[in-house]
Amino acid sequence: MDLIVGTAGHIDHGKTSLVQALTGVNADRLPEEKQRGITIDLGFAEMQIGDHRIGFVDVPGHERFVKNMLAGASGIDVMLLVIAADEGVMPQTREHFEICRLLGVKRAIIAITKTDLADEETADLAQIYAEELVAGTVFEKAPVVRFSSRNGDGVDELRSMLIDAAANIERRNSDLVTRLPIDRSFTVKGFGTVVTGTLASGQIDMVSRLELMPVQTAVRIRGLQVNGATKDQIDAGQRTAVNLAGIDHAEISRGMELVDAGLLRPTQVIDAEVEVLAASPKPLRSRQRVRVHLGTAEILARLHVLSSDSTEIAAGQTDLLQLRLEMPTVAVPGQRFIIRSYSPQVTIAGGTVIDNLAERHRRKDLDGVRQYLSDRLAAAKDPENSLAILTDHSGRAGISRQQLQASSGLSTEAFDKALGACLAASSIVDADGRFVSDIHFAAVETEVLQAVERFHQRDPLERGISRETLFSGSLAFLHPNIAAAVIGRIQSRGGIVVENDLIRSAEHSSQMAPDEAAFAEALLTTLENAGLEVPRIAEAVEASRRSLPLVRANKLLHMLVSSGRLVKVSDEFYFAPAAIARTIELIKAAGGTMDVAAFKGLTGVSRKYAIPLLEYFDRIHVTARVGDKRVVLK
Repeated sequence: MDLIVGTAGHIDHGKTSLVQALTGVNADRLPEEKQRGITIDLGFAEMQIGDHRIGFVDVPGHERFVKNMLAGASGIDVMLLVIAADEGVMPQTREHFEICRLLGVKRAIIAITKTDLADEETADLAQIYAEELVAGTVFEKAPVVRFSSRNGDGVDELRSMLIDAAANIERRNSDLVTRLPIDRSFTVKGFGTVVTGTLASGQIDMVSRLELMPVQTAVRIRGLQVNGATKDQIDAGQRTAVNLAGIDHAEISRGMELVDAGLLRPTQVIDAEVEVLAASPKPLRSRQRVRVHLGTAEILARLHVLSSDSTEIAAGQTDLLQLRLEMPTVAVPGQRFIIRSYSPQVTIAGGTVIDNLAERHRRKDLDGVRQYLSDRLAAAKDPENSLAILTDHSGRAGISRQQLQASSGLSTEAFDKALGACLAASSIVDADGRFVSDIHFAAVETEVLQAVERFHQRDPLERGISRETLFSGSLAFLHPNIAAAVIGRIQSRGGIVVENDLIRSAEHSSQMAPDEAAFAEALLTTLENAGLEVPRIAEAVEASRRSLPLVRANKLLHMLVSSGRLVKVSDEFYFAPAAIARTIELIKAAGGTMDVAAFKGLTGVSRKYAIPLLEYFDRIHVTARVGDKRVVLK
């Protein structure tokens, strides 16, 4: 089992010396660190104890370099809290301790160092202060060891504590997308670009498709190493070096991440739950400018408290807020972060990402937003419930697979499993790759059926409502995939009938009132008896309608045409279908070509009817006009 141990503590309390005593490696790698005798940037060392590989991240203790400390603390499993026996708990001891607690580190070992420089009573006092510091926290029962790097006291005891920690450490979540926050980027002669970091989640092997975030640059893996040994696969929780091809190390900086290609999206707006330190000198306020430490990145941001009745979160309180970042980054739900004041730079809060792809909220919506974020927080360890909540929040607009997976932070395997369970349980509906909650899908179904019924009540003589008319108004912005899926489901259940572009209720039929039926019968009889020498339609309608209002008569005329009981040849002339069919038979029998005179002779009609009829036959491809003649089409 791999274990990543991060040192924590005040400057000159012996963190680097402790790591060297355990591993034989001086983690101070920079010339200026060796010259000045203080740690400035992150240092790294490894050791093997039995079956356990233990990696150390040695962090600087000076207050000016907390930024660097935070980059290393983001990936540790165990905090090695180093407190000098001759000085006890100091300001950076407290800040480092709070940072590790806020980052969700669950195990700690307390090392009282430099015991060779203090008497027993002073060392006891340092231990009492250390135990008071961790009292009431997850580290309350952390083992304590007294240590001296000069005479070797406590080395064996500390190794035993590390073995116990490695044997009992909680494994990292394997369901999350692959993420490697980068803490170093450099070049190695003969190999090229190398980046290092602790794999936060997922796996990396030689064929993994990765991209560099937030710049979204595809990269190719040339090699993987753990503790200097070449590996074919890296698992979550391991410190690793990745040799990359196709990119210069100067294009990569601390704070970037290697992630599974195509699964995450850059973000600048994050909704989160935040705990303000009790020792914070001021509350967190909306529009306050702060420094956010997320993964190995430091990003300036503005805070917006998500409360409809307050713009502050007081010291010692936990509440919801939105981070509006000044630079894009990448994040996943459940990821921990630290907030430090802009100036002076002091740690004031820490939090957990809830919505990694949030949108800016309107004040009037905050009550609903708080409920949504609370639901997501409660379902954080339940992938199926999380997907259902995300989909429901997307409303009737639905959500694409890529956006749903990016919002969940799940690996492809875990995402497919959770989504499959939701689809099987019918809590989510798949509308041809657009996912919508069963509640919103059912609501759209109801609205569509109601719209169809309202249309029939308003225009009972019409055969049905067109798709264009149906999907307007409140349904205008419905995603086409969802619209099609809704129509398909209602149709499959027998609720509607779809005829070309028209949609009608399955129970609908065009019922006419007695006066309407009398008008239709009179009009049809007039036109059928007239053959091809029909009266103008306005005259025929006027003669047939008797007391029927003209508006209703014209609607009935439109219905007779749409149902195929009349044929509209022009705005002036309507014919019985039988008369048109007989004329087409005559034309086909004649074949060849004909002009207007020939058509008049064939049908016995005057030019008044011949011209509109020939133009109609051209439109329906019975004939085709060539100059002054018509060619009869086969």
